[in-house]
Amino acid sequence: MPAEELTVDDESATVALWEAAGLTRPWNDPRADFRRGLEGATSTVLGVREGDALVGAAVVGEDGHRGWLYYVGVEPGHQGRGVGRGLVEAAVGWLGARGVPKALLMVRGENEAALSFDATVGFAEEDVVVLGRRLDVR
Repeated sequence: MPAEELTVDDESATVALWEAAGLTRPWNDPRADFRRGLEGATSTVLGVREGDALVGAAVVGEDGHRGWLYYVGVEPGHQGRGVGRGLVEAAVGWLGARGVPKALLMVRGENEAALSFDATVGFAEEDVVVLGRRLDVR
């Protein structure tokens, strides 16, 4: 199942998939994140379909040196069928075509299933600490 770049028409299906996969959090607006991924000059949203159904989706972007994968999700009924692997490979291919030398995948520490999967597609834990600061809180 090849991945394709999604469009604004795929927003609802993508957000529903991310919710079903347990990737959304109340403090992040997945609709805004989807639109940001599509509208950015250095990002996109990739999806995998089975027939007309969207079964996998991820945001991929780059900052000129590093590529990032976010919201890598597969519809629960389609997990274990190679959809996630194809999605990650498509994202890495998208980054490679842009000349990005390194891909990073952000995963919440409690998401043990994702951490196990990510190791099977060539990602390894790095010895870094990611610090964050909310800019949307007043």
